[in-house]
Amino acid sequence: MSGLKDKYVKEVRNEMMKKFEYDNIWEVPRLEKVVINMGVGEAKENPKLLDAAVRDLSVITGQKPVVTKAKKSVASFKLREGMSIGCKVTLRGQRMYHFLQRLINTALPRVRDFRGISPKSFDGRGNYSLGLKEQLIFPEINYDDVEKIMGMDITIVTSSKTDEESRELLRLLGMPFRA
Repeated sequence: MSGLKDKYVKEVRNEMMKKFEYDNIWEVPRLEKVVINMGVGEAKENPKLLDAAVRDLSVITGQKPVVTKAKKSVASFKLREGMSIGCKVTLRGQRMYHFLQRLINTALPRVRDFRGISPKSFDGRGNYSLGLKEQLIFPEINYDDVEKIMGMDITIVTSSKTDEESRELLRLLGMPFRA
């Protein structure tokens, strides 16, 4: 078991049972999946940027990303339906816990002028979204191999019904929320 999953089973679940007074252990919210998305809008002019994004995302997550395509044509963006414009990865199980542990303990502290992440980025259904400005905060990425600094969106999907439950779950797992 990874360190984060072990922490959830031994500590977090019990604290959540006490705080929210659940009757059954299966009512306690848990992490379901983590989706990491990199939108590469400039890929329509330079396809090498999309290849670099796929390579970086696969190094960060340990899983091959799916290339996402445009659903509609938008003339003002010079975008045609079916053009490759990004990539995404969905992590579940062991890989999800390993990625979150690296994100919390290694990557987020490497963000420049880091004061914590926003506690307001919940969607109303207990899911949390986080945007990063550069992929260089992950130690797996070699600075010399980066073609262009690109951001990414990370969505953490939980089984909780409210934002309060989800916020408490992530806080107990070690997510550094701003005060």
